[in-house]
Amino acid sequence: MSSQQDKVYIEIIRELNHIIQEDNLKAGDKLPSERELSERLNVGRSSVREALRSLELLDLIETRRGEGTFIKTVGGHRLVEVLASFFLREKKAKSDLAETRKIVEVEALRLACERIDEEQLKRLAELIEKSKISWQQGCFPVEEDYSFHKTIVEACQNRLLLNIWISLVEYSKVALRESLSREGRPEQSIAEHEKIYVALQNRNEECAINALKNHLKNSRF
Repeated sequence: MSSQQDKVYIEIIRELNHIIQEDNLKAGDKLPSERELSERLNVGRSSVREALRSLELLDLIETRRGEGTFIKTVGGHRLVEVLASFFLREKKAKSDLAETRKIVEVEALRLACERIDEEQLKRLAELIEKSKISWQQGCFPVEEDYSFHKTIVEACQNRLLLNIWISLVEYSKVALRESLSREGRPEQSIAEHEKIYVALQNRNEECAINALKNHLKNSRF
């Protein structure tokens, strides 16, 4: 594939993500037809076909004879993760994502300091312990990390903030794994979670926010 063809291919995948967002498509939903995608993207059908074939080889979409092409139901978020691997190569995209996440999560934490309940505090403590166990077993605690932050945002009791946060962080799970793969980072991240947890437990808004800001800065995303 030539350099020019590669650019077209990447752009089609990029625009396909926009279409998924615009049409509010989810795992299990049908994608627009090859012809419709060609018209909407103003590219040849052969180029669209190649992009779709590549996504199918990655097990992200499936073609059903006589029915069309569908986003895979199992592991549907993988499509977002793979697309993110393209977009998050851009320094500005990473910066915008990190800045927006910080704004949302800090405000959610501020509310959570008032509204978090005992069950949610218990879950945070459990997730910290699970993170330690995962790391001791040689696994990066990506899901535990994600769930820790999600629990805090859930505790703010603002559904809109939660939905915004989920969209942002699902899009950056690739970056989360990369962050935790840095030498010494898993242990440091768990220790930072513990500081956030203690501050929340004590309903100390200032300490909680300072701990979270430090954590996000060290996470580099």
